Amino acid sequence: MEFSTYTLPNGIRGIHRQVRNAVAHCALVIGAGSRDEHPAEYGLAHLTEHAFFKGTERRKAWQVNCRLENLGGELNAFTTKEDTTIHATTLKGDFAKAAELIADIAFRSTFPDRELEREKEVIVDEINTYKDSPADLIYDTFEDMLFEGSELGHNILGLKASLMRYDGQAIRAFTARTHTTDQMVFSSIGNFSAKTAEAVAARYFALQPASQRGFVRATPAPYRAFEKTVSKHTHQTHCIIGSRAFGISEDRRLPLALVTNILGGPCANSLLNIVVREKNGLSYNIEASYTPYGDTGIVAIYFSSDHSNAEQCIELIEGQLHKLRTVPLTARQLSMAKKQFIAQLAISSESNESYMLGAGKSLLVHDGIDTMEQVYAKVRALTARQLTEVAEEVFSDMSRLIYK
Repeated sequence: MEFSTYTLPNGIRGIHRQVRNAVAHCALVIGAGSRDEHPAEYGLAHLTEHAFFKGTERRKAWQVNCRLENLGGELNAFTTKEDTTIHATTLKGDFAKAAELIADIAFRSTFPDRELEREKEVIVDEINTYKDSPADLIYDTFEDMLFEGSELGHNILGLKASLMRYDGQAIRAFTARTHTTDQMVFSSIGNFSAKTAEAVAARYFALQPASQRGFVRATPAPYRAFEKTVSKHTHQTHCIIGSRAFGISEDRRLPLALVTNILGGPCANSLLNIVVREKNGLSYNIEASYTPYGDTGIVAIYFSSDHSNAEQCIELIEGQLHKLRTVPLTARQLSMAKKQFIAQLAISSESNESYMLGAGKSLLVHDGIDTMEQVYAKVRALTARQLTEVAEEVFSDMSRLIYK
């Protein structure tokens, strides 16, 4: 079996894959992100992620940060709209030490106010960095507009004024409400058995009292497509064209992922790269992405160009969108697109860390995981008609945001 799963008595689920490698990776994936913040808590999920490293009941901040680094390992964390992940990389012999440290900061962090005040300044600097990067800022602004009025419609980093109000008590209240054991998965990959992985997880995670989420995420209200231009006085025009899309549990997610990859994936032969960059030399950077959430998602096409070339770029993009909506791929085109997509998935799975993180997220959301061969089979079964149908549904009413 590619993966082994288990459930601890307190509801924390676990997943492990044994591989022949000297390095082990593990992570605690918590189903709580910026989407779970109340309006008076915006930015709190991200601050919590930073605060995990500021000391526990048994460790000072420097001890947390040096515990694995002194062994040549790494400890890190990240926050998304829907989850927070604490992850570590070590030699396989230090796997238990990594698991213990993750459990310590996840369940016994003290969030000292003095440390928090310093960390707030770090996050403010992170916010300012985003403001200085229009290519990053436009994504966040577009998503805020696309989901305006919903839990998804605000920036993960929060605002400086809000951050300055938060203290350790606010973080403890937030984690008590959102970081419940029924919304946690401990994922691991390394050269040790599933039995060993489960025993280590039980030793360090099973003592946490069981808890269950007491709220349900609200579904975003319908939205109207919009077009907006913002004067940023940048050297280039930055543009996003996009729309809401399918959620992570919908069957149409896979054909949409393939269509998006054909349109503007990372390879040089994507439709947008060929027509905008290679044939016309209008943009150095053009790409398309699809991000699924629990009950919705977002498809976005981004490009930057000289101001004088922006309108032509938009016309070319709209032409490719119309073609995907109305003209089915030939058998040869579809076969090549599937082979390329499967190869990209296979290459990405070579990263054990990425594979481990993806497995943890899949178990959290789906309570199960497909093997790579099962995923490949689903891709091979897709038809040209399915791709045209999802393109018509998602690409027919696109919104647009321009920075210039």
